[in-house]
Amino acid sequence: MKSFIKNFALEIYTVIAMFLITGAALLGDLSVVQKFVVVYTCLFILHEWEEFNYPGGFIDLISKMIQIQPSAENKRASRIPTGIFLLLFSIVPFCCDGKAVFAVALASFGIFEGIVHAIGIRIFHTKKPYTPGMITAEIELIAGILLIIYLVRNHLGAWYDYVFGPFVFLACFMTMQKTLTLMVGIKYSNVPKLIKQQWQRKN
Repeated sequence: MKSFIKNFALEIYTVIAMFLITGAALLGDLSVVQKFVVVYTCLFILHEWEEFNYPGGFIDLISKMIQIQPSAENKRASRIPTGIFLLLFSIVPFCCDGKAVFAVALASFGIFEGIVHAIGIRIFHTKKPYTPGMITAEIELIAGILLIIYLVRNHLGAWYDYVFGPFVFLACFMTMQKTLTLMVGIKYSNVPKLIKQQWQRKN
């Protein structure tokens, strides 16, 4: 079972996420925030497949940067912490749609994804203005901006929701990233230095 989960983590996440989307559709009468969450869950699925398979290659870019080549099993297993993180950011904002802090955290993640993939063009010195996962990441960014605008215009959040929401996202994201770095055998504290080196590298 453990080996199965490692080798089919992306497929397992996809099935669970699609089950959640189907369940949300059957519920009906969703709030606008819940509809945003459903859209994001769809984007998460597409983003994972764009990064990993179609066209894929994002993990290879990271591997080149950290100068470690993970095994095929570890590459596929890397989707386990990522899948848990994405499910968390689908289930919590959906079930707690009245708590704006979680919607802000979700929007912050979407905006972050779009920015990171755009900056990734420079970091990884890609030949084309594209990094694997970038198309869906930019749609996530747009959705995040629209979600923030909706919350602000409808006065659905207090000032502290907009202050702490991004920190909620960052805390969860950094935990997930730290798990991923441990899986490949590097310290998370070394990541900024590796990114700086990659940025300064000449093609």
